[in-house]
Amino acid sequence: MPKSVQEFEAPDTAARSAQQVEAYQQTTEDIIGEKLILNMGPSHPATHGVLRLILELDGEIITKATPDVGFLHRGDEKIAENMHYNQFVPYTDRLDYLAPLANNVAYALAVEKLLGWELPPRGKAIRVLCCELARVSAHLLGLGAYAMDVGAMTVFLYTFQQRELIYNLCEILTGARFTTSYTRVGGQTRDFPEGFVDEVRKFCDGFLPVLDEVDTLLSRNKIFLDRTCDVGVISKEDAIAYGITGPNLRGSGVDYDLRKAHPYLDYEKYDFDIPIGENGDCYDRYLVRMEEMRQSVKILHQVMDDLPDGPINVVDPKSTLPEKEKVLMSMEELIHHFIVSTQGIDAPEGEIYFGAENPKGELGFYINSKGGGVPHRLKIRAPSFVNLSILPKLLPGHMMSDVVAILGSLDFVMGECDR
Repeated sequence: MPKSVQEFEAPDTAARSAQQVEAYQQTTEDIIGEKLILNMGPSHPATHGVLRLILELDGEIITKATPDVGFLHRGDEKIAENMHYNQFVPYTDRLDYLAPLANNVAYALAVEKLLGWELPPRGKAIRVLCCELARVSAHLLGLGAYAMDVGAMTVFLYTFQQRELIYNLCEILTGARFTTSYTRVGGQTRDFPEGFVDEVRKFCDGFLPVLDEVDTLLSRNKIFLDRTCDVGVISKEDAIAYGITGPNLRGSGVDYDLRKAHPYLDYEKYDFDIPIGENGDCYDRYLVRMEEMRQSVKILHQVMDDLPDGPINVVDPKSTLPEKEKVLMSMEELIHHFIVSTQGIDAPEGEIYFGAENPKGELGFYINSKGGGVPHRLKIRAPSFVNLSILPKLLPGHMMSDVVAILGSLDFVMGECDR
């Protein structure tokens, strides 16, 4: 039976007061040591895409950071396993969509390694020019966004103006400004149009003075130095242990660039330097990218000065498309065009991996082939995904305001991170 009100015992007021005081003291101690969980992203402008950071804060100090990726996942790797090799080229544009020309080249080189193909000298030179233009374009956007994140709006306007000029060059060469899809397995869709080399040379001559002006605006700017120096330090050992590549690795003092370490496209014939940082902080990563753009312009001049003549594509009548004029005039060529278009390139059985030095780091493709025109398995090593893996170790101990500077210095793109 339930008790009536009168049957309940009267409480001890003094004991109750003591318990309340004790409970209050415990609660106060919990509040003082309480951590705040803050979601940064996936719609925050400084996360440069759909990156979500789960930050644990003690005041303004980060005590724990957990990156949450996958909001943009599109299944590119599985799509590739249901397409002919050349049909997947437009999907590579959408990886690091700031450097589509370089993505096209990296993928084509991977498939050509599987096929055992090697481009003629002019085809290689065209690809080098495309890759270095893409490097400059990607670094310009990364630099502009990075500067804007830490408060330097003017730099963003300078870099985007120069990037627009590169888009004009892309439009002349490929017919598209953003998603180029210019490269094909075995070569390119077309050779340089008339006057294109002169336009590239004109851009290079006008670009370096603008880059020097950006250097003047930022490199000795007190606010920029305070926001970046000794912030986000990645040691040489940590950079290697986490598999970081590209400017982020070289900013930590590791002299590793695939164009030098494992040359492709005859990069060993070009004279250029690899900039290396000393401290591994946000400022060093900025300096590395600034110098990389200068070195890319140096490579571009060498390509244009020594551009060889001859064919641009691999000559393999069984696996490459015939010329359009011949298709329209010859039944045999029309049949051959139909077979290659419908069945794809007849690749041999085997597995290969190829990595290229992209603006964000090593973009690698692993291909497992069972023969035929479609890969059995295709896996993409996305440099942005790997570079972000160090955030749980890198962010703790920094203040909340340092997060935007660190993210900007890593220069990642979520399109290739989530694939």
